[in-house]
Amino acid sequence: MKKAILLSITIFIAFGLSGCSYNELTEKQQSVKGKWANVESQLQRRADLIPNLVKAAQMAGVQEQEVFGQIADARSKLLNAAKEEPKGADGAKTPEQKQAIIEANNSFGGTIGRLLALQESYPVLRSNENFLKLQDELSGTENRINVARLDYVQVVTDYNTTRNQFPAVITASLLGFAEEPYFKAEDKAKNVPDIGSPDALRKDKTKKAPAAPEPAAANTNTSEKK
Repeated sequence: MKKAILLSITIFIAFGLSGCSYNELTEKQQSVKGKWANVESQLQRRADLIPNLVKAAQMAGVQEQEVFGQIADARSKLLNAAKEEPKGADGAKTPEQKQAIIEANNSFGGTIGRLLALQESYPVLRSNENFLKLQDELSGTENRINVARLDYVQVVTDYNTTRNQFPAVITASLLGFAEEPYFKAEDKAKNVPDIGSPDALRKDKTKKAPAAPEPAAANTNTSEKK
């Protein structure tokens, strides 16, 4: 008798949660996870490509160590954020961890823009076959990232909309369906990258060379000896 009562209660709860959008929230949350995994895959592809692009620029004679340093720092932050152990109850990254990756990616994207803008100061890069080939690969990767990001935003919008509607919002609050972050670019991403003056960026040119002696002084000494 007790087993029959427990079974009835279990079935009632299952149908109740289903009626409160539990199944729908679960389905949409899985879609978000799948699209996010695709975003991470494309971000990793770009992070792996950038060091080769930097190396090609250095081999072409580009000496912008400050720009290269900024790229390395931003790439390191992105990889650290992406490789952080998932803290979600179901083994997935939490919305906070995803937000950290989004912010690190925006910073990394800004430094890549500075790298590509070096072509304005170093025309040799425009004819460097290796650099141009890597730049084409980067362009393709950026397109893949954009598609993955748009797909992710679409499923997140769908999930968050469902989650915040009644009665799903009650189920979400009780069972821990957190709101997912949108993949938004920074406002400054709309601006054209500005690398400033090449001479100002080069750390090895901060000290000025000593001035050469004036010719007039030399003429005076010669006349005195006579």
